[in-house]
Amino acid sequence: MTLVYGLGRSGLGVLAFLRRRELPARFYDDRPKEAEVAEALALGFAPDWELSGQYEEVVAAPGVPLTHPHLVRLREAGSRVLGEAELAYRLSPTPILGITGTAGKTSTTLFTAHLLQGQGLRALPGGNMDPPLVSVVDETEVAVAELSSFQLERVDAFRPKVAVLLNLGVDHLDRHGSLEAYHQAKLNLLKNLTREEALVYNAQDPRVLAAAETSPARLYPFTPGETPRESNLQAALQATRAYLDLLGRRLDPEALRQSLQSLPTPPHRFQVFARKGEVVFIDDSIATRTPSVAAALRAAPAPIAWILGGEDKGADLEPLKPLLPRVAVVLAIGRDGSRMARALGEGPEVVEVLEADGREALKAAVAEALRRLERGSVLLAPLAASFDQFRDYKDRAQAFREAVFALGGEPWTPSS
Repeated sequence: MTLVYGLGRSGLGVLAFLRRRELPARFYDDRPKEAEVAEALALGFAPDWELSGQYEEVVAAPGVPLTHPHLVRLREAGSRVLGEAELAYRLSPTPILGITGTAGKTSTTLFTAHLLQGQGLRALPGGNMDPPLVSVVDETEVAVAELSSFQLERVDAFRPKVAVLLNLGVDHLDRHGSLEAYHQAKLNLLKNLTREEALVYNAQDPRVLAAAETSPARLYPFTPGETPRESNLQAALQATRAYLDLLGRRLDPEALRQSLQSLPTPPHRFQVFARKGEVVFIDDSIATRTPSVAAALRAAPAPIAWILGGEDKGADLEPLKPLLPRVAVVLAIGRDGSRMARALGEGPEVVEVLEADGREALKAAVAEALRRLERGSVLLAPLAASFDQFRDYKDRAQAFREAVFALGGEPWTPSS
């Protein structure tokens, strides 16, 4: 019997994956939502709210730390804890391209799937992005999976046909405890590779290069471009070549040229989506790392009302301080927003938005920004994870957009 621990996007995807295979399971969630429980029940599964069953395997959602007391107790009782990537690998014959790194995962995943589609392959993206990997593998010829450190810390036999390692920077120190542990989780992507698989890697990242040099896989280095988008595209091109090589197929240059003219744009990455008078609204909900937030603060029209906060991941605030003269007000939301804003030191005024409900918090933040700005921008670049108040960064982005339009924002177009 399997226990699916944690519902949400990942857990419900796992339950549907198990239902298609007529495999028995029960489910549990620390903070069950009525709609999600109803969906799990409709799939034919029963809950185990007391965690009283005996389980051979526990498929834990990536948002649940491995140190969670319940998971510790289940392991001590003999359960094997794994994640959706391991489950998909074990139970589906579909080849998987696995993509990880501190930055650029989503863009590289979307680009790779798009380029493979252009070469005539049925390729679908999934994993850490929407939809879950388990929702993709049964629908496609090859699955292109964005894999976070949270997902990779719970793999065992997982072995992608092509592994893509983009970079190893600083992130999620709150979850992993140290930079070494975070990097080790990322490197789990490589641990089972053989000479039958391919490894695409960043030849200019010393940590990545060191890991690649010890791998038995077929090596496909890439050189980063001048911008993140160019870097991610270089990685996607090499991933496409690597997979075609494994299939014994030649790359079609004309099809590639056409694909490059229609590359997808990842959502919620510094998107100007609305305006009200001379104030524009920018959705950069994915910006949870210092370099991404710094880029957003440099690019947003000043003066900026900066919406900051959520679950602090241990981000370094020092590189942001020189950019604070562009910020008129910091609107601190979520569990750690107030503490993070105070840690910025002297600078713009800080307004603490104390609403516990995330949607109400963003509505209050937008209203406060509009009271203070006659021109400039309202920037959601939270520098923090979303799980304290939202399902994920996409839910946070949607709540921000809803708040903006509810308070009179009008859709923005390049000509507006």
